[in-house]
Amino acid sequence: MVKFYESSFNYEYPFPAVSLAYFLRYPNPYAKHVLSTDVIDRRFDSDSQRLYTTRLHLKRSKLPPAVLKLLPKGILGSNSDTGQSYILEKSVVDVKEGWMTTETRNLEWTGILSVVEKQAYRRPVQETSLKHPSGETSDIRHRGTTEVTTSTTFVSRFGQGGPRTARKKGEAGSRTSDTAGDKADDLPPKRGLLSSWSTSSLQRTIEAIGMRRTREALLKSKDGMNVVLGRLRSGGLVEVLEGMRRDREAMYGPDCPWKRTWKKGRGIEDDE
Repeated sequence: MVKFYESSFNYEYPFPAVSLAYFLRYPNPYAKHVLSTDVIDRRFDSDSQRLYTTRLHLKRSKLPPAVLKLLPKGILGSNSDTGQSYILEKSVVDVKEGWMTTETRNLEWTGILSVVEKQAYRRPVQETSLKHPSGETSDIRHRGTTEVTTSTTFVSRFGQGGPRTARKKGEAGSRTSDTAGDKADDLPPKRGLLSSWSTSSLQRTIEAIGMRRTREALLKSKDGMNVVLGRLRSGGLVEVLEGMRRDREAMYGPDCPWKRTWKKGRGIEDDE
């Protein structure tokens, strides 16, 4: 089963500021669940003038209680108690042409619900023309805004057979007819119509819950970006970094791990 969700909105900031804020958006007051962000790969293509980045986010996250209630006990093992999940993010930025594309996907619980979010950030295209008293016209571009389009795909494969099941089917098909006849009684019974319907219904329910949660997350994500953009406008990069420091202290306290690491790197001893 597959579900799709699309939305679009504008940031009231120019594209260079929005693309920068995207990479500086964690932490912020609306993303206290993000524990860490690591750059796995980053390269600049001099021919296309594009920046390619791959990052890994560690977030404090669990499956929604509504989904857990639908799953058989013990299906997640110990993973359901970790309270953390990894998100893989890939992005491409073209500052010259004024666009950025991003893709994020969950790396945990993909057999239950796989969520792939794609976003496109772009400078607005030509929209209208302005006629001057002299009779001449000039194009108007809304350079102070950035258009964002989000497309999210939800796929639940819960209850479907995995590679192991497919391998067994292949082995069974390669047997001779005599061997297949002898083993016929050992094969598992085929799933009935009721069982198939129940699995499909469960998948649709899981996808619907994921979609509802994503809608709420998108609103918080936009609010968080606006906080970072506001900091950029009021005090530049210095204010953004200071805001990140305040947010980390609000999350972990004044003696948070990053501060201890910073002191150690500078050879500053903790106060007794």
